[in-house]
Amino acid sequence: MSTTTDNPSPGGMAPMVPGPDVLTLTEAAAFLRVSEDTIRRLAVQQALPGRQIDDQWRFLKSALADWLRERSGKSALLSQAGALCEDQSLAPLRETIYQERGRPETEAD
Repeated sequence: MSTTTDNPSPGGMAPMVPGPDVLTLTEAAAFLRVSEDTIRRLAVQQALPGRQIDDQWRFLKSALADWLRERSGKSALLSQAGALCEDQSLAPLRETIYQERGRPETEAD
């Protein structure tokens, strides 16, 4: 009698049994290990990738996994700002923007 561990996949691990690619609200909550109310609230706020079909929510399991791996918008912006601080074209660009707005860049100006 053969089991899945008798015929491992390359790398020595037993093959995973795939689950559904499209999850219900209940399944998404179980996948993320949070309450259904939390999933519903985040989905309504469009903070979580999902689609409402009539009165039911559906979520792609891969999209939820990607969402978990993403950095927050705030941390992404902060890392980009740090990268821009050495950009030599930033100061002239900023000066032009403030001139076009007709106001000084700082209160002291």
